[in-house]
Amino acid sequence: MQTKNNTTKVLKMPYFTERKKESLTGYLYISPFFILFTIFSIFPIFFSFYLAFHRWNGLGEMQYVGWRNFKLILDDPMFWKSISNTFIMALMGTLPQLIVAFLLAYALNSSIVRFKNFFRISIFMPNVTSIVAVAIVFGTIYTNSETGIMNVVLSYFNISPINWGSNEWGLKVAISTMVFWRWVGYNTIIYLAGMQSIPNELYEAAKIDGASLWQQIRYITLPLMKPVIIFTVFVSTIGSLQLFTEPLVFLGRTMREEGITMVLYLYREAFMNNAFGTASASAVILFFIIIIISVINLLVANRLGK
Repeated sequence: MQTKNNTTKVLKMPYFTERKKESLTGYLYISPFFILFTIFSIFPIFFSFYLAFHRWNGLGEMQYVGWRNFKLILDDPMFWKSISNTFIMALMGTLPQLIVAFLLAYALNSSIVRFKNFFRISIFMPNVTSIVAVAIVFGTIYTNSETGIMNVVLSYFNISPINWGSNEWGLKVAISTMVFWRWVGYNTIIYLAGMQSIPNELYEAAKIDGASLWQQIRYITLPLMKPVIIFTVFVSTIGSLQLFTEPLVFLGRTMREEGITMVLYLYREAFMNNAFGTASASAVILFFIIIIISVINLLVANRLGK
């Protein structure tokens, strides 16, 4: 009889207990992010892999073509040119950017600089500036005419005017400069946040022991900033491989091979040539290139961490 009563009590217990209701409420609050992330991030990734093996113009029926899309882009010299352009501009725009950002952050963190808040806001402003405004400014600086700002500056050093819109290295320098100007403030703020977490007592003790400025940077700042530096290198490397906005606004719809990047090549195939299959195939290759570079970065970071 007692066993029967216990069974009846168990059956009468509500399924949604207070703990389950609280958990469900929490999941409902965060569900919009996961729903949007699935629709706009997860699904496009899998759909790109699926579309890479099909021919599709965006409107008609899909036609399975196997590995043909990969063969088409691997046989296209423009695709290989886009890869080389991406790596060259990534190196030109990212490496100097990280070095200058570190130096600026160190200067802003020192006690010598006054009006620090003003300089911090000024340095970060390019990151929030409209890309259209950036394109107009840099289009004026790197105009092809002899009266362009950069060509006028070069004339003082007896250097002939450069056709920045079509010159092989001139175009890369212009786009890399745009990338540098836009993102150096972002990395400066990250480095500055990392430096402010370092106790001042370490620098004071180093000064008492007679350490120079370079010795303080080498033996205190750099070792303690290693996780932050690894993070910025990791993020900047991935971002540079996805370079798209800067060359697009600088080149327009001309898509010159001197400045085309991998993402710009993907964009051209999809939205100008209506070849979504080859565009997806190039996106898949870019995906694996980013994975490889990320793994290399991770191995190097772990080695440096040890």
